[in-house]
Amino acid sequence: MADVRSFGELVAEGASVPTEGWDFSWFEGRATEARPSWGYARSMAGRLADATAVLDVQTGGGEVLDFALEAAGPDRAPLVVATEGWAPNAAEATRLLRPRGVPVVASADEAPLPFADGAFDLVVSRHPVEPHWDEVARVLAPGGRYFAQHVGPASVFELIEFFLGPLPEETRRHRRPERERADAEAAGLEVVELRAERLRMEFFDVGAVVHFLRKVVWMVPGFTVEAYRDRLRDLHERIRADGPFVAHSSRHLFDVRKP
Repeated sequence: MADVRSFGELVAEGASVPTEGWDFSWFEGRATEARPSWGYARSMAGRLADATAVLDVQTGGGEVLDFALEAAGPDRAPLVVATEGWAPNAAEATRLLRPRGVPVVASADEAPLPFADGAFDLVVSRHPVEPHWDEVARVLAPGGRYFAQHVGPASVFELIEFFLGPLPEETRRHRRPERERADAEAAGLEVVELRAERLRMEFFDVGAVVHFLRKVVWMVPGFTVEAYRDRLRDLHERIRADGPFVAHSSRHLFDVRKP
C-alpha cells in the first residue's frame, strides 16, 4: 500500500537513511524483491563446511558471508578471508566479520587479488561488480571451485530507464550469462552449473526508490535528489495513481571448477 505521506517527506527520509553495507532490512514494507530459487547464502554455507581455505570477493558489508558462517557452524573452513573495495563497506565488514576470525582485506574491485597462486580451494562472491575470471583461476587451487551469484543483464532496467531513458542495446546485453560462461572458459575454468532467473521487484513509495538509488550507486550514476527531483515527483504521482512501481532483477548462479 502506498505511503500517505507527502512527496517531500518521503524523499527526505529516503535521502537521510545510511547506505553502508548490504543490509536491506530498511526496505521492509517499502519495497520487495523475489529471491532466486537456489538460496545462495544457505548454499554457500554448505560449501564452507566442505572447504579448507575460502575467499569471499567483494564481500560488501559482510552480511552474506556472516550469515553463511553462522549457518555452517563449527564445520566451517578453518581459513576464511574477504576482500572489499569501498572503504565504508570494508569498515562495516570488518566490524561484522572480525569476531568470526575473518580478516577483511581492502582491495580495489579492478585490482589483482592480493593472494598467492592456488591459495584457496573455494572462492565465493555475491554480486561482484565484474567477475575477474583470470584472477579467480589464478588464486584457486587445482580442483577448487568458484561459487557465485552474479547480477544478470538488464537488471532493474524498468527503474533505470525511467530516469535515464532508453539505454543502448549493448548496455542491455551486458552481463549476459553465456558471455560470462565464455569468459570463464577462456580463463581455463570449467562451468559445472549455470542457472539464471528474473525476479519481480516492487517499490511502494518514492522514498524507497531514493534510498535504493543512493545505496546501489551504479544504477543511476551520479544520482541525487536535486538532479532528478522532477522525475522523482513523476514517479511519486505514478505510484499514487497506479500502485507499486514494478521492475525485475536479473540473477545467475555460477558453479565453476578449476581443472
